[in-house]
Amino acid sequence: MTTPHHSDVLIVGAGPAGLSLAISLAQAGFTATVVEQQSDSALAQPAPDGREIALTHPSRATLQRLGSWAHLADHEVGQIAEAQVHDGPLGRHSALQLNAASGTHSGDTAAPGALGFIVPNHALRRTAHTVAACTPGVRLLTSTQVTRVATLPGHAELDCVPTAPGDHTTPQRLTAPLLVAADSRFSATRRQLGLGAQMTDFGRTVIVCRMRHTLPHGGVAHECFGYDRTLAVLPLPDDPQEGHALCSVVVTAGAADAAALMAQSPEAFTAQVQAQFSDRLGPMALVGERYAYPLVAVYAQRFAGHRCALLGDAAVGMHPVTAHGYNLGLAGVERLTAALVSARQRGQDIGSADALALYAQGHHRHAWPIYQGTNAIVRLYTDARPVPRLLRQLVLQGARRLPPLQAAIVGQLTGQTPAWMRMLAPGQAAGLRNG
Repeated sequence: MTTPHHSDVLIVGAGPAGLSLAISLAQAGFTATVVEQQSDSALAQPAPDGREIALTHPSRATLQRLGSWAHLADHEVGQIAEAQVHDGPLGRHSALQLNAASGTHSGDTAAPGALGFIVPNHALRRTAHTVAACTPGVRLLTSTQVTRVATLPGHAELDCVPTAPGDHTTPQRLTAPLLVAADSRFSATRRQLGLGAQMTDFGRTVIVCRMRHTLPHGGVAHECFGYDRTLAVLPLPDDPQEGHALCSVVVTAGAADAAALMAQSPEAFTAQVQAQFSDRLGPMALVGERYAYPLVAVYAQRFAGHRCALLGDAAVGMHPVTAHGYNLGLAGVERLTAALVSARQRGQDIGSADALALYAQGHHRHAWPIYQGTNAIVRLYTDARPVPRLLRQLVLQGARRLPPLQAAIVGQLTGQTPAWMRMLAPGQAAGLRNG
């Protein structure tokens, strides 16, 4: 082993969560080393993967603070003005409509201009790398595979080897007071650290793609809960070259049904989507490729321990139906940075369990209700039996008739706290937000 390379924090995984944490820590005066198996060129120019990420207002504020938001091109940032939730075939029942006005109740002065923002996943990855690569205090160790991690009484350590063909560089052992796993929901680092996770395999597959259409989408996102398939249609900025209106299409189906959909011709697949969406956007056409991802949700048993912490999907891997995945990751960046800054101010060891408890407990209080609520929604809205079908209609009707409930839902979507919640005692408001 070579001489140890020391930094304040070792981060395994250079996804947008891991890179954002490195930038945030460097801005707070810490040093961070990020270890990633992919090459630097793959991180600098990631290939499109079909995924479009819905971001809340606080998430945008975090990306603006980090500096990565400024590197997004205009055509990569869309706004969601309204969301409509449909149960069953479109038009059969009234949709639940959620917009900025739904988030206001007596006492609110102004609503945000949009429910949220939508950005391609590969653009978030690219811009995070752009900023991390030029941030003093951040070291990127790419084309490098982690072979071992360990937490010792005085430090955490990581052994790694180069993955580039022909690279015979001596393996390295890196040490730091703290190691953070940010290497996906199937994190090998999390397993090596002995941190277990609860996994929920929904037995379903999500197919994502882009489509162009002839009628304007008006910035409206649609979530259509069919009895066999779920269809989401998300508004995107117009094609900058052709001027076509664009949307992101997300089809969730059983594994066998999804495989059949992926095997269809582009024309046949588009026809099925257009029919399920009742031709609301006029004629549609597939743009680019279709991508399929199995749906597995993950919740770690602990978010931190002695000299280690979990971040992003390694901590919580969400079902995409409520669009909270990357937003939780960015919330984790803010909480973990705040916990380490607080520990430093108190003269605490940043890798101690006591210092990391502030992050672990706060992130759990925020994420657990969202995770359980999302899974409950998925189970309710993918169950075709008569009683669940009736129950979800009652849920939608209740939400339509109760403005405070709509305000709470919109508050979750935007990351804003409605005025009626702010008026409660702090403990009550926290309980409602977390429940």
